[in-house]
Amino acid sequence: MAFSDQFLEELRGRSGLADVVGRRVKLTRKGREHSGLCPFHKEKTPSFTVNEEKGFYHCFGCGEHGSVFDFVMQTEGLTFPEAVEKLAGEAGLEIPQDTPEERERQEQRKTLYDVTEAATRFFQSQLYGTNGKQALDYLKRRGLADETIKRFRLGFAPDGRTVLKEALAREGIDDGRMIATGLIIQPEDNSRNSYDRFRGRVIFPITDTRDRVIAFGGRILGDGEPKYLNSPETSLFHKGHVLYGQKTASGPARKAGLILVTEGYTDVIALHQAGFENAVAPLGTALTEDQMKILWKIVPEPVLCFDGDAAGQKAAARAAVRALPLLASGYGLRFALLPTGEDPDSLIKTGGAEAMSGVINAALPLSEVLWRMETGGRVPKTPEQRAALQKRLKDHALEITDSTLRSHFLALFNDRLWSGAKSRKDANVRGNSRANWQPSMALGEAPGGGLTGGGPTGGGASPDARRLAQQVLLAIIISHPDIFDHVEETLGNFSFAEGGLDQLRQELISVLLNDADLESDGVKDVLAQRGYAESLNVLFRDPMIQANRILRADAPAEKYQTLWDENVALLKTLETAPEVEKIRHAGDDGIAEEDWERQRALLEQAMHGDRN
Repeated sequence: MAFSDQFLEELRGRSGLADVVGRRVKLTRKGREHSGLCPFHKEKTPSFTVNEEKGFYHCFGCGEHGSVFDFVMQTEGLTFPEAVEKLAGEAGLEIPQDTPEERERQEQRKTLYDVTEAATRFFQSQLYGTNGKQALDYLKRRGLADETIKRFRLGFAPDGRTVLKEALAREGIDDGRMIATGLIIQPEDNSRNSYDRFRGRVIFPITDTRDRVIAFGGRILGDGEPKYLNSPETSLFHKGHVLYGQKTASGPARKAGLILVTEGYTDVIALHQAGFENAVAPLGTALTEDQMKILWKIVPEPVLCFDGDAAGQKAAARAAVRALPLLASGYGLRFALLPTGEDPDSLIKTGGAEAMSGVINAALPLSEVLWRMETGGRVPKTPEQRAALQKRLKDHALEITDSTLRSHFLALFNDRLWSGAKSRKDANVRGNSRANWQPSMALGEAPGGGLTGGGPTGGGASPDARRLAQQVLLAIIISHPDIFDHVEETLGNFSFAEGGLDQLRQELISVLLNDADLESDGVKDVLAQRGYAESLNVLFRDPMIQANRILRADAPAEKYQTLWDENVALLKTLETAPEVEKIRHAGDDGIAEEDWERQRALLEQAMHGDRN
């Protein structure tokens, strides 16, 4: 089956080479490329590279190289048509049928680029002609230099009903092709004549990644609605899949490791003229999922620029929520909020490039935008309000499909919620002689105490039931990795408060997602290679872990599955039980001895019981 060049080009852009390769190879981003261990031959030192910008992979060890289609064909044993069909299905693209009619449409599309190019030249000529004086004066007042105007090929559409139509007809372009490119409008009543879409407007040509003009945007001069008008959807132009200025911005963005996303054409052009050549904009709509994916192929953390007023903050919040299901480890968004009443163009005029740089440098991470959106910067005072806030934040975090990233968001929100609530009480309880609760030890320090210490008011750190239960969960999976398929989601949803334990949890998830067939010794070897040898030693030297025979690799499945279920239930109980609230805030009011004894008994029963 034959596929058109345009379809294959669109499919390449939608698929994302690094995403496809990353399903089989653990990739590490290095500058403009990704690297990893070659999937085509055994190696210990990475020699396999993926260049997303150029669209190919190459192994310097065995010489294998190719495009995204080649990779799927080689790793899955598919033919080229089968690889195309698989990738198209994943990207949500319908494969064009190879019919005479479709071939004719493809040929017509090639000539449509000639039509948009001819229209661009016409608009440019009009800008510098007698009819375009008002439009040129407008651009000059906006501070645009002649070089900038020519670089972006800006133009002018005269205020006449058929001026463009007649000009293109003189070049032998028929009405059908003008309609197909969205340049003229044919009324539903076919007895009426077609007419120009753009009239009395400054024209902004929109190009694809090969710098071909595919559509136009027009800004009206004077009063009138709509203020901005875009070309309609055509066979060349799908506005949700294109970013204005992408071709020009991609190179500088990759070099700087930064891409700026603004709200409109003039902002992009003003930023380019001020030296920020890494700026793009969506086309009259909120940033779409496809546009976010395009941005992530250029840099891992784009910066979205919004006005600092209420409308800009709402737009930032909408973008943050929309991005959550698409997030993956190593990729994110930052949000630059401009001063109220300013946009990038006006800010540069009043404060220069330095003012814009300051806004970019102060950009907020996505998690902070969600936090401010839900809290307004304040943690509620009452338990009921805090519980409602916690649920809203958790709901946002659960939208993230990447388990590692999801756990980080959950941990961050929980930490901020608890610390915010505790800080108010700390001001009232300073000096309390029983305020001796300390964070649990970091994984990697010498273990001690277990559950045999002197209770909640003894010296040193108090025993931590939650930490020990979390250790048990990690030990179960490391000793019995076959359980991972059944518990992956549960482990991904937990966020361990202690940094070292949580890092080990995340790395363990990464190891088993990459190779689900590893046995216990293999899991330990890979973790040790990744720098977690000492963490493993500390974990398995813990007396509570050593004493439990179920945590040994030869234990029967029904035993360690039961142990897993009981510790998960225990952790959920500890998250909600009133006793835990007292333990977490021992520095506030202290913990009654009988409460601590109940907590210790619960842990010991769950960890030992009569299973040994």
